[in-house]
Amino acid sequence: MGKLTPKMDVQMAYAPKKVIFCKKCVVSNQRPRITISKEGICSACEYAYRKYNVIDWESREKKLKKLLSKYRSRDGSWDVIVPVSGGKDSGYVAHQLKYVYGMHPLCVAWAPFKYTDIGWKNFTNFVASGFDVLSFYPNGKLHRKLARVAFETIGDAWQPFTYGQKAYALHIALKFKIPLVFYGENGEVEYGGSTKDADKPYETLEDWEKIHFKGVTVDKLIRTGIEIGVFDKADIDDKTFEFYRQPDLGDLAKFNIRLHWFSYYKKWVPQENFYYAQKHTGFVANEEGRSEGTYSKYASLDDKTDGFHFFLAYIKFGIGRATSDAAHEIRDGHITRDEGVALVKRYDGQFPQKYFKEFLEYLDITEEHFWEIVDMWRSPHIWKKVGQGWKLRHNVAGSGVDD
Repeated sequence: MGKLTPKMDVQMAYAPKKVIFCKKCVVSNQRPRITISKEGICSACEYAYRKYNVIDWESREKKLKKLLSKYRSRDGSWDVIVPVSGGKDSGYVAHQLKYVYGMHPLCVAWAPFKYTDIGWKNFTNFVASGFDVLSFYPNGKLHRKLARVAFETIGDAWQPFTYGQKAYALHIALKFKIPLVFYGENGEVEYGGSTKDADKPYETLEDWEKIHFKGVTVDKLIRTGIEIGVFDKADIDDKTFEFYRQPDLGDLAKFNIRLHWFSYYKKWVPQENFYYAQKHTGFVANEEGRSEGTYSKYASLDDKTDGFHFFLAYIKFGIGRATSDAAHEIRDGHITRDEGVALVKRYDGQFPQKYFKEFLEYLDITEEHFWEIVDMWRSPHIWKKVGQGWKLRHNVAGSGVDD
């Protein structure tokens, strides 16, 4: 393999050098695109206040019913595209649309890198609960190469999944000429990020590269892969890559295809989605009690590589899986901030050991190289070398080496 390219995740350049934690939840200002007010409250907590105290959800549901009545088929043919994984959130959205609002969803699934046993069980349970699903498995050889390049240059092997997860549903909408597409939540406003679309029911597709892709499109990733010796030039002709790319905006506009957020119309509470999917779509929580790196057991269960996505976020931003889980559960009133701080202190940054060997084999890298890449992504304002190891300079418990 050739020389590594410079780090390509553009989000890193905009991280504030002074680490500040939200006074209401446990997230810090290192989360990309999040803002913290002069009162010390993050944008996600500010939106949560609106969600529980300001937004008229009865009015929002009326808008949903009006929208769905416009597109609902009269002959039972598919009338809405719903991206699914078998998880709690997509199960909730699909079931609500079909069995509460009388729609006829065509569900689409972009396959994970490597299914976990519980992930496959939940996916098949979802299908068995009464849904049509188109699953797409991208070219395994090329998908692995994309993941390898993403790990090396973006610090997140999970990035190719994001490309497909976002784009595939729109490609299918175009092919079947179904203009209505429903995703679950607007993650930017629910969990902290850009708030410019907070009061819009659908996503602004022009912002995908900046918000979802870390400033790196799949084509840029492929070109970089050629430069560093992972891809061959012959690989770029493979049509598999079409489903990683955003469809032409003109084609989407021609058929008025829009990607709506269910969370705009219905109050979004992940824990409640879990209970709903458990009851209606056969969803089963992590049978081991909790997921590595956190205390929860009902989110991101389907892919053996998920843990490394969260672990690298911890390395890059000092924000691990427990921080993300605790932050939204504090906002939803399920735990207190003090409880969240304790959970973060106990679990955040736990290494995802269970599938480590498979992750190395999937990327075709050594353990030594893995840690070289990991250490390359440690920002000096977040991490400090102490002896032979690394410590956070600041943490939400106030016990960082510089606190």
